[in-house]
Amino acid sequence: MKKLFALLALASLTQFAAAADIVGNAKAAENKVAMCIGCHAIPGYKATFPEVYQVPMIGGQSAAYIESALKAYRKGERKHPSMRGIAGSLSDQDVADLAAYYSQQK
Repeated sequence: MKKLFALLALASLTQFAAAADIVGNAKAAENKVAMCIGCHAIPGYKATFPEVYQVPMIGGQSAAYIESALKAYRKGERKHPSMRGIAGSLSDQDVADLAAYYSQQK
């Protein structure tokens, strides 16, 4: 039992260290934003699925906020189905890159 606990603890630390090593690259995100700009780059845009929803402009938001929001959609903690599907397709590196890109926008 002690070995199992030690292995689980080591795996958690390894995963945490790997996540901490991820650095967003705004330049790399230029090839990843196509799925975002269709909604988030249109001032005043409203999505109509599953209900009418005011789509926020994300340019200029902090990278930490964008990363947190995308990870919450991916985990199901945020419920918008389109965003959950998109976030679910993103790697941790994609999330960091998109957050870096949009945090630099005005």
